[in-house]
Amino acid sequence: MDKNTWIGFLIIAAIIVGFSMLNRPSKEELAERQRINDSIQLAQMMEQEAQHLSDSISASLNQAPEGATMVIPSQEELTAQLASVYGPFAPAAQGEDKDIILENNKIRLYLSSKGGRIARAELKEYTAYGDSVNPLTLFQGDEAELSFTLITANNRILSTKNLYFEAIQPNPQNVIMRLKTDTEDAYIDFVYTLPEDTYMFDFQLIGHNANLVLAQNVNSLEMQWNQSIPQQERGRKFEERYARLQYMTVGQDQERMSEAKHDTQRESAKIRWIGYTDQFFSTVMIANDAFTSSEFESTPGDAFTRYIKHYQTKTNVAFDLTGANPTSFRYFMGPNNYNLLKAYDKDVLPEQQLHLKELVLQGWRIIIWINQIFSFPVFDWLLHFGLPIGWVIFLMTLIIKLIILPFVFASYKSSAKMRVLKPQIDEINAKYPMEKMQERQQATMALYQRAGVSPMSGCLPMLFQMPILMAMFWFFPTAIELRGQSLWWAEDLSAYDAILTWGHHIPLFGDHLSLFCLIMTVANLGYTVITMQSQATDPNMKFMKYMMYLMPLMFLFIFNDYAAGLSFYYTISLGMTILQTMIFRWSTNDQKLLAELEANAKKNANKPKSGFMARLEKMQQEQQRMARENAKAQAKKYR
Repeated sequence: MDKNTWIGFLIIAAIIVGFSMLNRPSKEELAERQRINDSIQLAQMMEQEAQHLSDSISASLNQAPEGATMVIPSQEELTAQLASVYGPFAPAAQGEDKDIILENNKIRLYLSSKGGRIARAELKEYTAYGDSVNPLTLFQGDEAELSFTLITANNRILSTKNLYFEAIQPNPQNVIMRLKTDTEDAYIDFVYTLPEDTYMFDFQLIGHNANLVLAQNVNSLEMQWNQSIPQQERGRKFEERYARLQYMTVGQDQERMSEAKHDTQRESAKIRWIGYTDQFFSTVMIANDAFTSSEFESTPGDAFTRYIKHYQTKTNVAFDLTGANPTSFRYFMGPNNYNLLKAYDKDVLPEQQLHLKELVLQGWRIIIWINQIFSFPVFDWLLHFGLPIGWVIFLMTLIIKLIILPFVFASYKSSAKMRVLKPQIDEINAKYPMEKMQERQQATMALYQRAGVSPMSGCLPMLFQMPILMAMFWFFPTAIELRGQSLWWAEDLSAYDAILTWGHHIPLFGDHLSLFCLIMTVANLGYTVITMQSQATDPNMKFMKYMMYLMPLMFLFIFNDYAAGLSFYYTISLGMTILQTMIFRWSTNDQKLLAELEANAKKNANKPKSGFMARLEKMQQEQQRMARENAKAQAKKYR
């Protein structure tokens, strides 16, 4: 490195050191932080002791024999103990845990008076696998917990999850959960508003004269949101792949945490929404302003429990002590239906759009584009005709086949040309043994050039088809429209269709055999046999031939756990491909095609080589020259 580079490094290092020193907290700031941490720990210990005391008294009163004499603290002593721990929120330290119900035609919510939180959420239009009667439950009891940390005027650190709220004027669409204090005109309200015919509802956090009971410097609250995701579908392994924690920043950047392993993340950017997602359902919390200084944690569930994931979020939200500016949120609790989620951005300015449709995994960028402009609209259009789901998949497959038909025909045409030239290829292979591989390749390429055949012309059409095929691979497992839909022996097209199960897990295969997957494998083998018969193959490349037959068998292991709807689509697609191949073969005259190629060869006999062929031949000649020189050098070395 030159002198200027070293000087640049030294300047950068000096800036970093200087910036660190300037931003280093003072002794007073460090002492204040330590005081706050100590206060938090002490308050939490006192809160636990008070809660234990209250629970013990209640249990003793309930279990004591009639007429027994008990020594318990007086009401004054208990009040004093609670006041020392909970400060102005002592009146909310005790109460009865009751449920208040909000519901519309889509969802039913159970609000708990303890913590003022949503303790249970049910989706009326869906059921869990194995339960065709009761509504699907997103979470219940301790599976979900939302709480806010309060710092009181006398430096007590409290959590709303341990305090009791009072329902004010509850009705099925609106309720105020009020957290009262020892000051009559000072309280905090959790306001829930559930409109009709929607999965999205409002939640507001409003302080009323909260400056009388909370610390004066409070302008934000720390929020903790934890939720465990229970298994809702038949295939746990497959469901785990699609369950994830994801969020969107105010700048509309999407972030997803790992689906397969424990993952933690700190986010300094402002967050617009946080989503706890399952394969087909999500719980999303949307800030009308923003979440700040956020920490996220995603943990896979134990295989022997009913939970597939555990999500935790610690973040901060703005809070106005006077209540003039409520802290407003929106909740979405519902299905990952692409069209439903997309509709929330209808007639909304671009910078205000939520992009909740990103909750539906759609693959990589080009595949997302295909699914958004083709798969979802076409599938939804076919469903509107009221057709059985099997016919919808069949017609969608037919439409896809018609779209890619020109590419398939071009690929088959190239294979047919290679096939009719096989006798001449065999002659070249006989003339040039394996020891003269480069001469063989040159002769083969010269033959292709004279006949007007390009080996790449068969590969390129297949490459054009791959994005569509991959789009379907991502589309069917995430299409909630398949959930609960039956077809023949398959009870649920969104899960595997086991016809045989056994008691233990076989590595890479599972504990069952899916029939649609088996049929797809057989169809794939049949297509491979037909394809290999119609292609010219090098007898010295037998290994590749065996690999072509091995690939369909590998699909049996790959797709055995996948959705039956996906295997059914691939089976129909393969059947149509085999039919296309038979039609192409019937309509192709090999003798006529060979005559056409021979005519091309005569026409191109004296035609100068194309630029590509000339460069390729030059590269081969250069390789031959270098090989000869290396051989001479090696021979000279060992003389």
